[in-house]
Amino acid sequence: MTGRAPDGPARSVAVIGGGPGGLYAAALLKRLDPARSVTVWERNPAAETFGFGVVLSDGTLGGIEHADPVVYAALGRDLVRWDAIDIVHRGVRLRSGGHGFAALGRRRLLEILHERCRSLGVGLRFGDRAPDADRLAAGHDLVIAADGAGSATREAYAEVFRSRTEQHRCRYVWMAADFALDAFRFEIAETEHGVMQLHGYPYRADASTVIVEMREEVWRAAGFDRAGERESAERCAKIFADALGGRPLRTRDPHWRTFRTVTCARWSHGNVVLLGDAAHTAHFSIGSGTRLAVEDAVALTARLREHPSTADALTAYEAERGPVVASTQRAARASLEWFEELARRVDQPPRRFAFGLLTRSRRVTHDGLRLRDPAFTDAVEREFGCPPGTPPMFTPFRLRGLTLRNRVVVSPTDLYSATDGLPGDFHLVHLGARALGGAGLVMTEMVCVSERGRITPGCTGLWTGRQAEAWRRVTDFVHRSAPGTAIGVQLGHSGRKGSTRRMWEGMDEPLPEGNWQLAAASALPYRPGGQLPRELSRAQLTDIRDQFRQAALRAARAGFDLLELHCAHGYLLSGFLSPLTNLRTDAYGGTPERRLRFPLEVFDTVRAVWPEERPLTVRISATDWAEGGNTADDAVEIARAFAAHGADALDVSTGQVVSAERPAFGRSYQVPFAERIRQEVRVPVVAVGAISSWDDVNSLILAGRTDLCALARPHLYDPNWTLHAAAEQGYEGPGAVWPDPYRAGSRRPRTGRTDTPGPRVPLRS
Repeated sequence: MTGRAPDGPARSVAVIGGGPGGLYAAALLKRLDPARSVTVWERNPAAETFGFGVVLSDGTLGGIEHADPVVYAALGRDLVRWDAIDIVHRGVRLRSGGHGFAALGRRRLLEILHERCRSLGVGLRFGDRAPDADRLAAGHDLVIAADGAGSATREAYAEVFRSRTEQHRCRYVWMAADFALDAFRFEIAETEHGVMQLHGYPYRADASTVIVEMREEVWRAAGFDRAGERESAERCAKIFADALGGRPLRTRDPHWRTFRTVTCARWSHGNVVLLGDAAHTAHFSIGSGTRLAVEDAVALTARLREHPSTADALTAYEAERGPVVASTQRAARASLEWFEELARRVDQPPRRFAFGLLTRSRRVTHDGLRLRDPAFTDAVEREFGCPPGTPPMFTPFRLRGLTLRNRVVVSPTDLYSATDGLPGDFHLVHLGARALGGAGLVMTEMVCVSERGRITPGCTGLWTGRQAEAWRRVTDFVHRSAPGTAIGVQLGHSGRKGSTRRMWEGMDEPLPEGNWQLAAASALPYRPGGQLPRELSRAQLTDIRDQFRQAALRAARAGFDLLELHCAHGYLLSGFLSPLTNLRTDAYGGTPERRLRFPLEVFDTVRAVWPEERPLTVRISATDWAEGGNTADDAVEIARAFAAHGADALDVSTGQVVSAERPAFGRSYQVPFAERIRQEVRVPVVAVGAISSWDDVNSLILAGRTDLCALARPHLYDPNWTLHAAAEQGYEGPGAVWPDPYRAGSRRPRTGRTDTPGPRVPLRS
């Protein structure tokens, strides 16, 4: 790039792209400084645009009002407002109110911005392709690239912006109907070719936007890949005739598109800055593209006003908007993926289906929906089976002969505080406190089946009778002092991830001395330069299988109510499952079926000695987060195999299998994997991973995305998390019983929620 360094203020500005974001940025910058030269280049004619209606949130409108009351007033004269969402599926229409939307025609929005720019003296050059960004940067103090999702500016500086474009699996087309829907309407059509959906909303008193979307394979099977503009519109109008009242559809753009998510590591380079879709895209199902672009324009202008140096302003703009956009993109991805996997959800009861759709992005939650529409939420809870006044998380759940009084699980968290594998006072207090705190199920850390199967010297075990007696002390306390709370044991073997320091001394770092020989599916170190494990022989596999058997017998005698087999996170059994860590050429390696063989043998051995009435669950990593590793598709087959062998539930985690993983962290980021297994395998699941609030738990349970929720950090922060969640919801039923000595504190007023954000790194468990 040859443009000038942006040291001073932006006196001359070039805007590439005449969409809402670019136009609004131009108007705001000119309004802020009338002496500033601002020119917008738009390659299309002024009246040409795609799409029909634009949805704006109240928050966005508030920002527009503050930044430019003239534009806000003009918008107000054309906005259509409504607050209801209709979900129509299998002939049932359910309405939820209290949501609050505002929309207007995209063409009208552009006209308002054109008028505002002209009144302020912004130069508008329509039908005129902008010079390349280098030339503009050399002649202007600031270049705003608002040239859309296919931004040529972004691609010209691809190495700097480090953009990434991901294409998704649905086809969609923008159309319009010449009447106004009275709600935001989602309608599902189950056709002979597959599931299709309509997203519709009003944008004028006499017009509505209609988007029809379906999976690529459905689109092809239905012949839309061969249909012209008129045929597509006619066929869609026929499929969704009820929603349209028999009216026709029209389209301005005949192309069926595939949505692409654009992300950038950086948004500015020298005096060039990306804005709107050029920097980031968010799926239309949460109505965010135009909104984000307009909000970008407001933020960029504000930062340029605050900072005399354009360079400082661009840095501040990116620092402010980056986290906001990242959060929106995560919500948009969750929404997009919900619709991509729609076919798996169509058999849900009507209200649960509707609730899942409304909460798909996790921006709307159970608590938020109750505030907006309590009658709708009550109806969903009744259909689910909640007794009156009982939040979903406090409904009981049965696994084999064990009934859990609520849906909260204290997730396994390694404590590394044992001596010679013996749980001591710390374990008694830790697990006892969380049992007293009201959770339905409290899980131990991974308890190792042999001395050489430990992760660290501080790991607990069940390879001796003395260890079993020490565990009996813990289970007796839980059963005696926290009646109604179950306690489960997680059995595992460290495999190639053993002989390391305690987590706070250096996670996955080898011991400075006293290391022991590691064993694994294949002779591969976990980290480059790490300790090399030996590949287990057939005889050694038999020995380890027997170690699991003996540990399970001791666990039963120790009084545990549930046993979980740890087949996740790269430990020994997980190492057999992943093609990245199992390179064997014998009967225990190669195909997925062969890689499953040893973990299933261990499972069968444990099930044979574990009491029939007690549940046996399995924790798996549903993706390796690494190229060539296990994927969500593989996880379904792994789960299916364990379920066929008698697993009572799957505890669905992800990753930690290889050190070179690239996980996609975020709120409830592992839940979609659990949900898919629940839907396809028809087995109960435990969801885990950045679930931190009781509102999240209620939302996930009620939407049918999981059966149980396991939480780690919230229980480290607050051992009484479950009881506090009950108190904050005004619940005093059998799902959350305070211990008698604590009952006096059960009604103490509390402020705030039990949300406990933490660092986005996995706890080792």
